[in-house]
Amino acid sequence: MQKTIRIGTRASLLALAQSNWIKGLIEARYPETTVELVKIVTKGDKILDVPLAKVGGKGLFVKEIEEALLANAVDIAVHSMKDVPAELPEGLHIGIITKRENPLDAFISNKCTTCRDLPPGATVGTSSLRRKSQLANIRPDLVIQDLRGNLDTRLRKLDEGQYDAIILAAAGLNRLSLSDRAKSFFTVEEMLPAVAQGAVGIELRTSDTELLAGLFFMDHQETSLAVRAERGFLHRLQGGCQVPIAGFARLVEGEIQMTGLVASVTGEQIVRLALQGEITDPEGLGVRLAEKLLSEGGKEILSEVYGHTME
Repeated sequence: MQKTIRIGTRASLLALAQSNWIKGLIEARYPETTVELVKIVTKGDKILDVPLAKVGGKGLFVKEIEEALLANAVDIAVHSMKDVPAELPEGLHIGIITKRENPLDAFISNKCTTCRDLPPGATVGTSSLRRKSQLANIRPDLVIQDLRGNLDTRLRKLDEGQYDAIILAAAGLNRLSLSDRAKSFFTVEEMLPAVAQGAVGIELRTSDTELLAGLFFMDHQETSLAVRAERGFLHRLQGGCQVPIAGFARLVEGEIQMTGLVASVTGEQIVRLALQGEITDPEGLGVRLAEKLLSEGGKEILSEVYGHTME
């Protein structure tokens, strides 16, 4: 293993926690190797007063880190996989996907235990169109407002009384030892997670085959298969974190079971379907599920969201 490995990472508390976790795994395996964190500010970190859906573009939280990889300024990048676009720049790949944390969405409130306990007209904060649309479908009487900022910032805004409740990924809370803040978790039936939610991926240059071989001990096959199916689904739907798309796959008795969802922003229209298939072609399963969703109403919904006809 090389003597020094530079990890490109965002500077948020959660990103640093994930990168320090990876750093610890590498140093434990290779005591002679020094691992350094290189903090990189991304476009998504700079624009905090605009909902993600209105910022536009894909890769809001990874583009600058990928540029550092391509410029040889860092050796690997550690990402929350749900932030990674379905298409990667030429010369880069996600070589490793670690074991998935809790993939569910957490309900956080200082007043109620679940979203069903909230009084009519209560204010819920989330920046995710996926969460907004599914929550609006469950509770159309709630007022859903945008909530941006790092995880600690969002919790502070809740504690200041700006919201009656907020929705965050359970994985982020767990990684920052804040799991006690979750009052309950949405089931997969209530709120389907974002593609790759809870999974951490390591991106590196495709030419760095020796580095990949040395770090591959961190790859978790079951998570990798599920996330590859989900990303195949996302790629076919041309989706990013600004679109109300959800997808969740898991291995059950040697097969991949996947559920996918496309919703209108208001939550009035939701198309949700499931499919299962062999583990030999996870991306293909995701693509087939996407095609099925498009043919059963998803195409019209997404064409409206994207402002152009889906192919």
